[in-house]
Amino acid sequence: MKNLTLPLTLATGLLLSLPALAQTTGPDGVRSSTDYPATSGGSDSRNTGFGIKGGFTAAHFRGDDKKNYSEEGVYNTFHAGVYAQYGFSNKFSIQPELLYSRQGFAGNNGLNPNVNGAYDTRLDYLQVPVLLVYNILDNVSIHAGPQVSLLTKVRENGVERKLANQDGKFDYAYKSLDYGLATGIEARVGPARIGGRYVAGFNDIIEDPRTTAAQSLDNIKNGAFQVYIGIGFNR
Repeated sequence: MKNLTLPLTLATGLLLSLPALAQTTGPDGVRSSTDYPATSGGSDSRNTGFGIKGGFTAAHFRGDDKKNYSEEGVYNTFHAGVYAQYGFSNKFSIQPELLYSRQGFAGNNGLNPNVNGAYDTRLDYLQVPVLLVYNILDNVSIHAGPQVSLLTKVRENGVERKLANQDGKFDYAYKSLDYGLATGIEARVGPARIGGRYVAGFNDIIEDPRTTAAQSLDNIKNGAFQVYIGIGFNR
């Protein structure tokens, strides 16, 4: 957990600063419920639009078999993508996103005798979260919702490998599909957004262990702290 200290400190500082950021959204420093002009004729276009976003990810893993990995740590990486937002009141909206997210973890599972010490396992996902957004202040919102992730690439210690255990070359395979829950908080300053989020995967990362040693390593799941900025455009 000591490797999570810096990411958690940064994320906590960001989240504590969000209400203060929301106090000054214009030259006069007055909060407004119309971040974007209502050019579409809607009364609250702030909750309807689209945009781009990206930022820092501190990825790790959870689960009963985490204890069987030595020198476990955080994999620092990034995520980026696009989002759309559909408002149905001045408080609630739905926000689907399409993200490219690098996740993974640092650690050593002991199955490779040629590797000493911790190494990075990189997992590249295409993710689709669908979030319910609630505005707790004019320019501050909380969000939560399900997320589905498709694994597209795996690198262990910098070497790319197949997801499947093709021809019995590996002691285990990687699951191509993950699902979980995303929850976080966000502030807006004009068209800009800044926020923090935690994503918890519910599906195991590893499947089909072929050896007794590998069977003690497959009960692990994704986890990630994300801090991001974005730019939004009204409908």
